[in-house]
Amino acid sequence: MSAQGTLTMLRQVAALDNSIAKQGLPVDFEATVIFSRGFENLLFVQEGSDAIFVRPPSRDNYAPGDLIRIHGKTQNSFRPIALSDKITVTGHGELPKPVEASFWDLVKADLDCHRVTARGRVRSADMGNPHDGRVDTARLQLVTEGGHFEVDVNSGDRAALQGLLDAEVEVSGAAAGKFDDKMQQTGAVIYVARLDDIRVLKRDGKAIRDLPIMPMDRILEGHRVTDTSVRVKVHGTITYYQPAVAVVLQDGNKSLWIETHTRDNLTIGNQADATGYPDEHDRILTLADGEIRDLQIPGVVKPLEATWEQLAFWSTNTPVGHENDLVSIQGRLVTKVREPSQDEYVLDAGGRLFSAILRHAGRDVAPMAQLPVGAMVRVTGICTIPDLTAINPGGYVPFEILLRTQEDLLMIENPPLLSVRNLIILAGILLLIAVVAMIWGWRQERKVHHQADAMAQLEQRRSAILESINHARPLAEVLEHITELVSSSLNGAPCWIEVADGATLGRKPAAGAGPAITQELTSQSGVKLGKIHVATKLAAGLRALETGARVAVLAIETNRLYADLTYRSEFDALTDAHNRFSLDRALDKQVSRARTNATIFGLIYIDLDEFKQVNDEYGHHVGDLYLQEIAARLKRQLRPGDMLARLGGDEFAILVPDAHNRRVVEEIARRLESCFAAPAELEGNTLTGSASVGIAVYPEDGASSDELLKTADAAMYVKKKTRTSAKA
Repeated sequence: MSAQGTLTMLRQVAALDNSIAKQGLPVDFEATVIFSRGFENLLFVQEGSDAIFVRPPSRDNYAPGDLIRIHGKTQNSFRPIALSDKITVTGHGELPKPVEASFWDLVKADLDCHRVTARGRVRSADMGNPHDGRVDTARLQLVTEGGHFEVDVNSGDRAALQGLLDAEVEVSGAAAGKFDDKMQQTGAVIYVARLDDIRVLKRDGKAIRDLPIMPMDRILEGHRVTDTSVRVKVHGTITYYQPAVAVVLQDGNKSLWIETHTRDNLTIGNQADATGYPDEHDRILTLADGEIRDLQIPGVVKPLEATWEQLAFWSTNTPVGHENDLVSIQGRLVTKVREPSQDEYVLDAGGRLFSAILRHAGRDVAPMAQLPVGAMVRVTGICTIPDLTAINPGGYVPFEILLRTQEDLLMIENPPLLSVRNLIILAGILLLIAVVAMIWGWRQERKVHHQADAMAQLEQRRSAILESINHARPLAEVLEHITELVSSSLNGAPCWIEVADGATLGRKPAAGAGPAITQELTSQSGVKLGKIHVATKLAAGLRALETGARVAVLAIETNRLYADLTYRSEFDALTDAHNRFSLDRALDKQVSRARTNATIFGLIYIDLDEFKQVNDEYGHHVGDLYLQEIAARLKRQLRPGDMLARLGGDEFAILVPDAHNRRVVEEIARRLESCFAAPAELEGNTLTGSASVGIAVYPEDGASSDELLKTADAAMYVKKKTRTSAKA
């Protein structure tokens, strides 16, 4: 120790008693890192034969063997630790030689925080919790002579870890304990820095995946246990007793759950000796197969008056827990439920819920305690954790209070007048009055509301029909909706529409069913589009029919306009062949289909020779007639499924989708060239023409529509140039 009282050597900290360490003595010493895990604030250091745990100031990681200087203060824990406010890396050296440790060495904590080596057989290997989106830790359960211990390793190699199952291994790392919320050791763990620090001594001869399937009702055949645990004896005051299930003994601030099969008459409040075998389940210490001897001597255990936060908080760093302690807590009764084996009282302590449980057996069970909902109740009993998997060190854990008798429930305050129950009753009365008033008013306004609703529904349906027209829904569907609209406005009277040169849609009554009124459907240009009928003679029928007629005319004219626009967008107005836009879309689809099905297809490019001379000599009118004649001849040479398109001017293209080979495309091209053999007689003029033809085959001549068009165009250009040269 320095002149200022600072501890400058690790062994000085290790030699302290917890009563001294909790004074927060200043420390400033050097040591070697044997294990570090930054995101969990774990740091074990050793110097010579002394080792301690350090709580680092940040989540930095340190490598095993790093030499560090630790500045901070002491703190009490299971053993004295250092609470650091600054750590400086001063170098790197060799790790301390590990000490061989048995199971007994680990659970006695003689080597706590030291670098040890231990052997065992791997029973399980599971990945740890994710950190920053990745899992880089794992936990192994090892069994060795004497019991089980845990290995916590810095590794996310799932395959390598799974390969350790059932293997005999030797692990080297920092020894530590597992603790409950009273800082009582409940097990042992070795923190391993690297997967390389786990050395396989012997592998099991059979891989897990090769194990035979065993029937579920026979798995006990694989059970093997050699339990050499020794019976221990404890002393305390009986604070809880459930015959053939459990006894709780408490001695000062220590308490213990003892599993027992005894049905002897044991008196709560008496001192007792208990013997049994130590056991641990999920950080909870118990005594199994307990034998209890009531000493018939009264003991003194005063219930600890606690808050919800005190009972729910779980920490393995400070001994502040109250598991199995006799406690007392206040809360307002929310509800109570009787079940076959227990009574449950749910209470609210400052907005936090907990349950008080009174176990019972047999048929002669006393009625539940007469406690009104909303009353402030003090409950006294044993604090327990019903779900051990919910334990979250450093956080709150759900708890229950185990009652001994109904006397453990004491009402200390009646429910307030403005309780939830009374407010519900008052609200119910006011609601009844309001309902009566509403019924009277509803009867007076029922017709008005009904009419308004009907009009709103009709308007919604009319808007929906207009929306359908705007989105080019099928005409038959729209007209059906129009007849339904008219019918609904006339209390279901049949309505139907006869489309000119088309179908009859709607609900037509049987012949001779009665009179009907009819209105013609006439377009703005005077064209007769059809008729609309409704089977009624009411004056309202004529108004509804006029509305239906206007909407029906709009639907029919819009449908025809849409069909005409669709045709104009895809076909050439002069030749009635597909246009360039339609060809491009069909060609892209054909490329995709051929790529998917591994098929071929062809593209033929045609350019009329000397067409400009036709326009110059005979005029554009004759030129247009000539293009129409050529298009008609080309169509007659095509097969079903082939597509003729005018690209513009005197250029045409033919898509040949069903081509098994190039010869098929070439044959069709020859037939197309033959179209020009006979002269064209047009308004007294005889025109003799020819064309240059080029072909392209997918995928030989191109893998995309652009490549195929370029290839076919180039082939056509070659023929045109050849023909021009021959004439010259």
